[in-house]
Amino acid sequence: MSTEEQPSCACGETTGGAQPASGATGCLRDEHGQPIPLDPAHVIEDRFFHDDVPPHAVGVVTIPGEMPLTSGECIADVHVAYETWGSLDETGSNAVLVCHALTGDSHVASGEDQPPAGLPKPTGVAPKSSNAHGGEADADGEAYGSPGWWSGLIGPGKAIDTHKYFVICTNVLGGCSGTTGPLSPNPERTQSTIDPASPDDRYGPDFPFINVEDMVEVEFRALDQLGIKHLLAVVGGSLGGMQTLVWAREHPDRVSACMAVATTWHSTPQNIAFDEVGRRAIMHDPRFSDGRYRDEEPPANGLAIARMVGHITYLSDESMDYKFGRRLVGDEREYTFHKEFQVESYLEHQGYKFVDRFDANSYLYLTRAIDYYALGPSLEAVTEEYRDTKVRFLMLSFSSDWLYPTSQLHELAEALSRAQAEVSFAEIEAPNGHDAFLLETKRQSRYAKGFLDANYERDLTQGVGAATPYARRRTKTPDDQDAPDAPAMRGGGADA
Repeated sequence: MSTEEQPSCACGETTGGAQPASGATGCLRDEHGQPIPLDPAHVIEDRFFHDDVPPHAVGVVTIPGEMPLTSGECIADVHVAYETWGSLDETGSNAVLVCHALTGDSHVASGEDQPPAGLPKPTGVAPKSSNAHGGEADADGEAYGSPGWWSGLIGPGKAIDTHKYFVICTNVLGGCSGTTGPLSPNPERTQSTIDPASPDDRYGPDFPFINVEDMVEVEFRALDQLGIKHLLAVVGGSLGGMQTLVWAREHPDRVSACMAVATTWHSTPQNIAFDEVGRRAIMHDPRFSDGRYRDEEPPANGLAIARMVGHITYLSDESMDYKFGRRLVGDEREYTFHKEFQVESYLEHQGYKFVDRFDANSYLYLTRAIDYYALGPSLEAVTEEYRDTKVRFLMLSFSSDWLYPTSQLHELAEALSRAQAEVSFAEIEAPNGHDAFLLETKRQSRYAKGFLDANYERDLTQGVGAATPYARRRTKTPDDQDAPDAPAMRGGGADA
């Protein structure tokens, strides 16, 4: 059948053959290769590789109207950048949402070698950025062409198998890789002409303060726009793990399982302190200009120092000793304040490399959102928040992570067990510190695959949406107080 004779979907794209979509508009496809219209979502490009590689789509969806925020403010017409891999099954029960960490983006798995033809610059992309990958650790490469920041875990035949599951990842609210954030045009400051390059026309420091709950609400509404009504699982590490836990609390009727990795139930004073040092470095940079800096003159020194401070928290003493020891850059001491030790040179490189791919205002707003994060004022309150939830949990920590240590995630697992939730917990022995959640994908895969596969089979048996709404009780009843604790499974590592 010729191209002219092939049937077309609602967006006008022909359905025949595994060929790249033409133009700047496309559709997601089902497991049989047929287009799935996503009105009113705006899919930028729908692309195929060859028969044994699942489809991959890149898009931006708009959430129309005003959305209230937890701060009491509102934000209107939020644009959400996303990427998808794989296809929804016939029952719509295989969708997996992946949530990224502080400096990550929607590129969680491998994409094509080149950006889509005619790809517009999404609202909020960092001005110099073509490489906005990585969770906490940096990942080199060009956008779309490089491996995603969790490619070791997600892809064809991997733990989160894109032949089996439909994977979607969005850039968070307040980010700088396609979703509405401080770099986006501010409708209250612009008239008929909008100059996205002008700091006077952007939100900048006028962007509303946000919480992790707001990030989750944006994801929830974006999925509604895309027609995804149920999630098999929400998966994420670090800030992404915080989002997964909020998803389970706020939308237990829309998600069956939650996989939270290298995260915590609340930000501690030490977490907040490190974030504040980074923010002060940015705001005291002379080029910060009260948050209205220009693309060509960002507060580079302040943002680089903030990244250096943050990067230290992502490593461990063991990993830093292994990488650098006390080795000098040169052959002997120079007795200067310039970088003499290899660890100093490494941190400087990481700091200024970060400037080229991230926005300083986004860093301020996202770290403050992390500071505000707490699932409850106490573990007892957290237990009541999740009382009788049907969401099933897998929690993974790493032995050398001192940013979000094992003890914090384990005490959350115990709190959820007291709420009668199904919780599995494991600590993985790894020397890489917090960054282990990005680096130790092979060890995580053992747990992730079994957890997802078991939940998928259970959902197919019980029906999509097996996780049903429940009434959250704020205070304990006498029966609640007498309820026995459900044991949390604790592993000693991936080989245990």
